[in-house]
Amino acid sequence: MPVKDSLETAEQAIRAIVKSGHTLRVYDDYSSAENAARLDTLRGELEIEVVHVSEQVDHPSPNYRWVLNEVQREVIAKGQDLIIVESDVIVGKETIDKLIVESRKSKIGMVAAVTVNEAGKVNFPYEYAKKIKEDGACKKRFSFCCTLLTNAFLKAYSFEQLDPEKNWYDVHISHMSVKLGFENILQVSNPVLHKPHSSRPWKQLKYTNPLLYYWRKLTQHRDKI
Repeated sequence: MPVKDSLETAEQAIRAIVKSGHTLRVYDDYSSAENAARLDTLRGELEIEVVHVSEQVDHPSPNYRWVLNEVQREVIAKGQDLIIVESDVIVGKETIDKLIVESRKSKIGMVAAVTVNEAGKVNFPYEYAKKIKEDGACKKRFSFCCTLLTNAFLKAYSFEQLDPEKNWYDVHISHMSVKLGFENILQVSNPVLHKPHSSRPWKQLKYTNPLLYYWRKLTQHRDKI
């Protein structure tokens, strides 16, 4: 789980994973000193692993590419899959188990849980899935909100190839999975609660003031996908 401040939401996300019976590694991507300290407290309380990216690299946040490369090397060496749950996503008790079961089918590249709001309605970034009624293969973009990447796919595509000039890679990686002949499965029967952009509130402008959002995106070179 990558974390960048927004500790109230992130702590909910962390506790939900621990409650579901799974271990967790948190990558703290330059949170404030206060929030980094809180993560260390949670490490002791919940027996999670915390990696402070600032102790490893001096590149400013976001450091998604560095994190992806680190974990890819590790899980390939261990013969494991990679599950990413973002810090604004609250999983259910069986969410992760259902991703794992689906991933055991042949030629699967990625398995993602659809995201919903607190009213249970499909929300960003899976608005295109509002009319999808059954789990199944999907060639549209996937997010890393709550997504499993299989070991087979990870061995087929090196994250060293990711463009270092960009910030986010979920859309590109999900398209590469399909391009390499894997199936990406979207589980609409396995929803997770998504609180979009809680760690980067300026991105809420995309919905409240899209002209200002895209102006900042262009002039400040932010949010490069």
